[in-house]
Formats: sequence, C-alpha cells, structure tokens
Amino acid sequence: MNREENTGFLKFIMYELKPKGKLLTPFNIISMITILAAVVILVIRFTSGLGSVGHASQERPWGLWINFNVITGVAFAGGAFVVTFMVYILGLEKYRPIVRATVLYALLAYIFYAGALLLDLGRPWKVINPIIGNSFGISSVLFLVAWHFLLYMGSLFIEFFPTVTEWISLKPQRRFFASLTLGVVIFGIALSTLHQSGLGALFLMAKPKIHPLWYSEFIPILFFLSSIFAGLSLVIVLETIGQRVFGKNMSFLNKSSHRDIMLSLSRICTISMFVYFFMTVLVFLHGKNFQYLNTLWGSWYLVEVLGFVLFPCILFLFGYRRLNIKLVRIGAVLTIIGIILNRLNISTIAYHWYDSALHFPTWMEIVVSFAVIFLQILVFRAIVRRMPVYTESPSWVVEEKQIRSITVKDKLFKLNTRREKWKVSAE
Repeated sequence: MNREENTGFLKFIMYELKPKGKLLTPFNIISMITILAAVVILVIRFTSGLGSVGHASQERPWGLWINFNVITGVAFAGGAFVVTFMVYILGLEKYRPIVRATVLYALLAYIFYAGALLLDLGRPWKVINPIIGNSFGISSVLFLVAWHFLLYMGSLFIEFFPTVTEWISLKPQRRFFASLTLGVVIFGIALSTLHQSGLGALFLMAKPKIHPLWYSEFIPILFFLSSIFAGLSLVIVLETIGQRVFGKNMSFLNKSSHRDIMLSLSRICTISMFVYFFMTVLVFLHGKNFQYLNTLWGSWYLVEVLGFVLFPCILFLFGYRRLNIKLVRIGAVLTIIGIILNRLNISTIAYHWYDSALHFPTWMEIVVSFAVIFLQILVFRAIVRRMPVYTESPSWVVEEKQIRSITVKDKLFKLNTRREKWKVSAE
C-alpha cells in the first residue's frame, strides 16, 4: 500500500468512525448513563475488591455477571451454530440473509460475556491458567469450556471477517477467508455443541446444592437442546427489530425473505422445544420428585416448564401453521424469558434452595450486567450501519461469485465430457 492509498484508507476509516444516526435518542441516553454508572462501579470493584459491589461468598462464589451474562447469555448465541449449519452444511440458501447478523451477534456475545466473566473473578489475571498457566486443570470441565470459548471466538471471527474485507475492499484477503468458511463452520459447530453442554456439566458437581426439580445428570443435554431454540428465538427478535431499525438500508432479499425465514425458524423452534419438553418430563419422572410439586418450589417449576416451554412451543406451532408472524414473535419473547428463568433457577434461585433467605444481586451488579448488554447492542448497531451485514455486498464481490460459478460449471462440463469419452472408449 503506497502513501496515497494509505492516506485514502485513513480518510475512509476516519469518515466511517463518525457517528451515524441520531445521537440523542431515549435508548442512547439510557444506555450511556448506565455505561457511565458501570464504569464508576467497576473502578470501585477493582480498587476495593469484588465484595465491595457484590454478594459473592464461599457458598455462592458466582455472582450475576457469570450466572446471567455468561451462563444465560451464551445460550442465546446458539443461533449462530444452528444457522451456519443450515446454510453451509445443509445448503439451505433461504437462511443466508440472516447469517452475517447472527454470526456478528454471537461473536460480540462471546467477546462481551468473556469480559463479564473477568469482572466476576476475584483474581481475573488467573483466567489465563487454562491457556498458558502453570496449572492447566485438564481434568476440569472449566478447562474444556475455556478452550472452547477461545477457539469458538476465533472461528466466529474468521466466519465474519469476509464482511470486514468487503467493507474496506480487501479483495485477495476476502477470497482467502471465504475459502476457509466451510472448514471453520464445521469446527465451530463441534466447539459450540460441546461447550453449550459443558456449561451444563459445570453444575453436575453441585447436586447437594441445587433443588432436585432442577438437578439432573442430563443437565448437559438439556443445556445443549435449549441453546437451539434459545438462539433461534433471539434471532427472531433481533431480525424483527432489525427490520424496523435498519429497514431503510436493508437489501431487497433481506426484506422480502424476512417473513418466510421467521416462520421457518418457528418450525425448528417447535420441534426442538417439544424434544426439550419431552425430555424434561422424562427427567422428572426418572427423578421421582412428585412430592415437591405441592410446594412453592414445585409451583415455580411448573411456571417455568409449562408457561415458558410448553406454551411458547404451542404458539410457535400455531404461528407456523396459520402463518401468523405475531404469534411467532410472542413465542420468541416468552422463550427468551423462559431461558433466562431456567439458567437463573439452576445457577442462582434454586441454588442453595434450603437457605431461609433468597439470594438477590446488588443493584451495582444489575447495573453492570445491563451495561454489558447495552454496550454489545451499541457495537452491533455501529457495525451494521457501516459494514454489509444487511446490505448488498459490493459489486466486485458479486462479479467474483459469478466468475467462480461460471468456472465451476465449466470444470464440471469438461469433467462430464471426459467421462463420456471414457465410456465410449471402454465400450
């Protein structure tokens, strides 16, 4: 890159860094106030210790930043491995318009929730132990989860990087990273499958501490199954919001295929939620915990399972059959609430359930948790407004794809011609 190209690139970056859209909106004001308050709280946290802002103790070492942002938040990033599997492995091109947005959300989720994890560690510098530390802990589930987090973030970055190259017109680099996509997707799906269930496996060691209605040796499988419809439900909500917020700049394909894609996702949610509900019932029967149903804990358990699993599943089913997008969206919102309840029940609410007093996070923990989410949304919005996430790819990308398609067809034609000649000569 010569001096003129370098100067032009810097001007382009400086122009792109300028704010786009209205600054003084209700969401911007609320999010910035929350983020500024979180900065002050984090200064207190790192100067006075973790105990100065939270209720962490030997009995409850994990606070809201792990139980909500990490344990709960990662489940909603499951939409990436489902959508990429359908597009790149199964070849279902109808879902391609939502691939980039889904992968971008998952990438940001892992980055920001990994940051939230650091905030909830008493000695955050020890987080490198599973990677380069003097005590790897290879027999621990946390070792597996830590490595999978790191590798999956790298996979998501490579999957999304062609979008970055299109934004800054790096043609050779785009061709290179695009050629890696299929292999990286397969690798990422394996990683995501394992660490989604691995997060559930962390709670297998806490059998005496978790209420019997929520504890089961099948928690890893239930965590994985729930990440499928959790991720897709969030995709439905995000795409619905995206149509309204970014609709003016969306490509025609994104706009025209939105309804059909949302209905198709609701069908997948219906199937996966029914499997999850059926397995939950089997786990309950296997555990023989009937005596707990007459307690307050039993009522709360039924609220979660019937109100936020079975009911949304029925809404998805009727929404798909009647082509009612409103039912699908309501089902998606209820599913998101249900996943939050499930993860918090296992990690916080029904954890140490025998204590006389319920555990509540401090207001400072809540502020920081929301600040992490707001910051993730702001970064997501900034990227979408600048890069071709919902918009059409540059013309040179389309031309390259057409040339590649013609080249592949030409090679197939020549190969078929050779086969015919070989058949004739063999006869």
